[in-house]
Amino acid sequence: MQKSYFVPTPKTLEELKTQYRKLAFQYHPDKGGSIEIMQAINNEYDELFPKLKDVHQNKEGETYTAKQASTETSEQFKDLIRELMKLDDIVIEIIGCFVWVTGNTKVHKEKLKELKFQWHSKKTAWYLKPEDYHRKSRKEYGLDEIREMYGTSGKVNSKGINKIDETVSV
Repeated sequence: MQKSYFVPTPKTLEELKTQYRKLAFQYHPDKGGSIEIMQAINNEYDELFPKLKDVHQNKEGETYTAKQASTETSEQFKDLIRELMKLDDIVIEIIGCFVWVTGNTKVHKEKLKELKFQWHSKKTAWYLKPEDYHRKSRKEYGLDEIREMYGTSGKVNSKGINKIDETVSV
C-alpha cells in the first residue's frame, strides 16, 4: 500500500490545495526533496482533486457542494504553485478559495499579472480568485478578517528556484 502524503485526507478543495502547496514546498526536488515523492504527491493530488473539486467550506465551517460545477483542473493549481515557487522573496497564502501573494512583489508584477493575479490596493496584496467566483457582499474586509472567516493555510515564503528540472512534474 502506498503512503498517503495528504494526512488527514482533506475534506474540501481548499484543504487539498493548502496541503498540496505545503507538500510541494517541502518535497520538491529543487527544494531538497525527491522526484519519487513529488510524483507520488502529484498522483495523490490528481486522484483527490475530482472528488473535492466542488466541495467547499462556508464561514461557519460547514462543508457544502457548489451549485455550479467548477471548470478548474488539477493541473492548473499545480502549475500555479510551480510558477510561484520560482519567484524570490514572496509570501504565498491560501485563504478560502483565494490565493494571496505578499512580500517583495513589485519585482514580480508582470509575472503575477501573467498568472492572472490582481492587485488589491487596500490590502496591498495580489490575489487570484476562482474564475467562477462572484462576490455576494459589498462590505470590505481586511486580510485578518478574511482569515478569521475562511481560515488560512498559513504563510509560505518562497525563496525562488534557480533551476527547474522540466522533467519533474510538480
